Amino acid sequence: MALSVFLLLSISICYLVFLQDLLLSVNASNAQSHNLTQNSVTPINYDLYRSSRNLMGEIRALVRRHPDKLTMETLKAANKGYGAQITVVTYGKEKEEKDKRSKLRILLSFGQHGRELITTELALRILSILSEEKLLPGMDQASLNSVLDKLVIKVVPMENPNGRKVVEGGDLCERRNGRGVDLNRNWSVDWGKKEKDYDPYEENPGVAPFSEPESQIMRKLAISFEPHLWVNVHSGMEALFMPYDHKNTTLDGLPLKRMKSFLEEVNHHHCQERCMIGSGGGLVGYFAHGTATDFMYDVVGVPMAFTFEIYGDGTASSKDCFKMFNPTDPAAYNRVLSDWSATFFTIFKLVPLQIGEKAPILKLEKLVSIDEYLDGYLMERRNRYGKKMEVLELGMQEIRTYFRLFLLSSVLLLFMFCSRISKSKCSRPLVSSIPL
Repeated sequence: MALSVFLLLSISICYLVFLQDLLLSVNASNAQSHNLTQNSVTPINYDLYRSSRNLMGEIRALVRRHPDKLTMETLKAANKGYGAQITVVTYGKEKEEKDKRSKLRILLSFGQHGRELITTELALRILSILSEEKLLPGMDQASLNSVLDKLVIKVVPMENPNGRKVVEGGDLCERRNGRGVDLNRNWSVDWGKKEKDYDPYEENPGVAPFSEPESQIMRKLAISFEPHLWVNVHSGMEALFMPYDHKNTTLDGLPLKRMKSFLEEVNHHHCQERCMIGSGGGLVGYFAHGTATDFMYDVVGVPMAFTFEIYGDGTASSKDCFKMFNPTDPAAYNRVLSDWSATFFTIFKLVPLQIGEKAPILKLEKLVSIDEYLDGYLMERRNRYGKKMEVLELGMQEIRTYFRLFLLSSVLLLFMFCSRISKSKCSRPLVSSIPL
């Protein structure tokens, strides 16, 4: 009996020692794997890339040096304790509003996803060329100026500054805004629909369309500016996308022909045919619901609405986000900025040829809500009159509220009127048609 107990204890001790050794080896392996993963993640190269603060500081200084070519405004919004502000830089040599409205209007947005730093660098490069502090190789400046005289260009250098700060804080894979919402899923066209491969971390659409201050600002800007060309600039691959993102459908008729011809020419001259062309929903491999480009085309009525993807490293690990979305060596960095800045100035030349030098009157294909219209109206007036419009904005908010109450009361009065007529008919005494 004692021998059996001794053997049992010996076996138990050996088993416990074996388990301890196994756990130690597993922990050591995990630690080694974690260290390898940590070491394999590429950090932000601040020798190439500017911090968000420095980049916006350079843009402000650029505008101050060239007040004859560039103007700048900061647009603000807040919702439920979360606020955002977006800087908009406008290029347009004519200062009169009537002259601006007669020109072709272009709206460009960069940095909608915080991890895509290269896009904001491209915004600065384009603004530097517009100010003539940098020149495009091989392009005649006089010829370029004659083209630019026909355009008003609004550039949003960094649509998501709060998300960018999260990335600079160490979360290099963050694409969302400062409270975890993907700004390119927060627009109203097909908002909130979730595919089978939906990733709440990557694609959180928010609690409602335009729940985020950044999306609210961009919507107001688009409605007030009424652009003829919209380009939402991203990185992750090389592609030139047209609507739609939320379905595997391309446009038909003249819009398809015009957009496809436009993108084919850009692809031929600047991508050397390597960029994908077509609808985002048909080419990316997944549907994106609630995107900015679909809203711009479907609701705002922008004749030419695109999403450009300007860089992607397919060899990078899915955890190495900085390398996946941004060039990491000086040669690739400079090549991307040179190639794509040249691309955009080719686009500036092509827009008048594709749309016509006389700006067409845009017709919305879908009705814009009273909120969207009034928001756009207020943005337009605020641009012109500044702080004096704050009182008017409060007044317009009251008008909006009273308008809703008026509609509700009208419906209730109509219902009561119909009910009264119905009751009076039922209670009316019947009169015999046969003489007694």
